[in-house]
Amino acid sequence: MNNKELYTTIVGLKNYEGNKVFKIGSIVRLVKEPDNDYDLEAIACENKYIGKTGYIANSTQTVTKGTMSAGRIYDKIGDISYCEVKFVSNDSVIAKVLSDDKIQELKKDNEDDTFFNSEL
Repeated sequence: MNNKELYTTIVGLKNYEGNKVFKIGSIVRLVKEPDNDYDLEAIACENKYIGKTGYIANSTQTVTKGTMSAGRIYDKIGDISYCEVKFVSNDSVIAKVLSDDKIQELKKDNEDDTFFNSEL
């Protein structure tokens, strides 16, 4: 991933645990779902200890202005990536996609943590 900052919108919260599980500064794992029946560019969002809590928005109706859709970041991230929560609203979350360097730092700092060091 290049050095440009990428922000994205997490949606579908009401289908999981709602917005109460998202805290500003927390890390969310992004997992590509190429076999998703509804969206070939689907990127699931997972919170530590909870599991799936939403998806990266991929529709003009759900992508918050100034953020990127799943389709726009799909080729810029690995099969598993991470983002940091920046804003939380009632029905969506704005998050900053972490750089490869920051992800490696997280993995190094959390060597025994499967949330950061699993291959799914």
